[in-house]
Amino acid sequence: MTKLMTAIEISKFGSPDVLKPRQIPIPEIKDGEMLIKVAAAGINRPDIMQRTGFYPAPKGASEIPGLEISGEIIEMGKGVSGWSIGDKICGLVAGGGYAEYCAIPASHCLPIPKGVTMEEAASLPETFFTVWSNVFDRGALKAGETFMVHGGTSGIGSTAIQMAKAFGATVITTCGSDDKTDFCMDLGADLAINYKTQDFAEEVKSYTGGKGVDVLLDMVAGDYMKRNFMVMAVEGRIVMIAVLRGPKVKANMLPIMLKRLTFTGSTLRGREDSFKEEIAQNLKTKVWPLIEQGKIKPVVSKVFTLKNAAGAHKYLESGQNMGKVILKVSG
Repeated sequence: MTKLMTAIEISKFGSPDVLKPRQIPIPEIKDGEMLIKVAAAGINRPDIMQRTGFYPAPKGASEIPGLEISGEIIEMGKGVSGWSIGDKICGLVAGGGYAEYCAIPASHCLPIPKGVTMEEAASLPETFFTVWSNVFDRGALKAGETFMVHGGTSGIGSTAIQMAKAFGATVITTCGSDDKTDFCMDLGADLAINYKTQDFAEEVKSYTGGKGVDVLLDMVAGDYMKRNFMVMAVEGRIVMIAVLRGPKVKANMLPIMLKRLTFTGSTLRGREDSFKEEIAQNLKTKVWPLIEQGKIKPVVSKVFTLKNAAGAHKYLESGQNMGKVILKVSG
C-alpha cells in the first residue's frame, strides 16, 4: 500500500483560504535525488503568485507549493554522494515544500550552518540563492560600491542587506515604517528610508552626494521605475526580480543611455539544475562560514504550523513581517 503524507494543495486559485491540507502519496525519488523528512518550509512571494494562478510550477515539478525546506535525509537515490541517511540539510526545490516529505536534487542541498535551528535553516535557501545570483553574479556588486534594495524587511531584503554589508558594500534600503527602518539599521543598513514619509530618490541623492548607487535590487517596478533610474550612478546596474507594483512601466529611458546603465532581471525557479548547483557551491564556500561566524544571521519573523499555511500567507500578504515566514512541519 502506498504510504501517504500530509501536504498543502492549492484547491483552486484565489485567496489564502484555498490552501488545504490533503493526504497524498509520499514522492518517489529519482536518480540524483534525496527524500527529506521535512522539519520546516519557507514561505515566499512566488508561493502567493502560484496560489493566485500567476506562477505555475515548472514542467515536471510538484504542484504542491513551497520552494525551500529543512529536514533530515531518509532516502538517497542512485548517484548521490557526499551525504548520509540521517544528515540534516536545507535546500532549494522547484515545488513540494509544503509537505511532510519532499524530493530534492542532492546538488541543491546545503548543510545546516552550526548554531542554526531547523526553522531558521528553512528561511535560507530561496532568499540566499536569489540574492547571490542577482546581486553578486548578475549585478556584480563589489566591495566599496553602494548597494540599494527596496523592501528591506522582506526575506530578500533582510538577506540582501546583510550579505552586501558582509562583502564590503555601503547599503541603502527602503521600507514602510519607522519601526522597519530601525530594524534594517540593526541588520547593518547604512541608510534606511521610510518611503511613506520620505522621497527615496532625494534621500539617496543627498546621502551619496549626488553620485547614486552602483547596484539596485528591485522587487517593485511599476511607478518606482522613474525614481529607480534617478538614483543610479554612472555605470550602475539595476537587477529586477519581482514586480509588486505591476509589470507595466511608463518611464523616460534616456537615463539608461546617459548613465550607461545595465538593466537586467531574472527568475530562479525554472532555471536548470546545474545553475542552481553552482549557486549552492558558492553559498557553501563563501556565505555559510559567515553565518557560522555570526556575521550574517537568519531572520525569522513568525512560524506557523503546516496546516495553517493559509494563516502564513495572510500574514505575509499583510506586510507585517520583518524577515521570513516559516511553516513548522515536524519536530
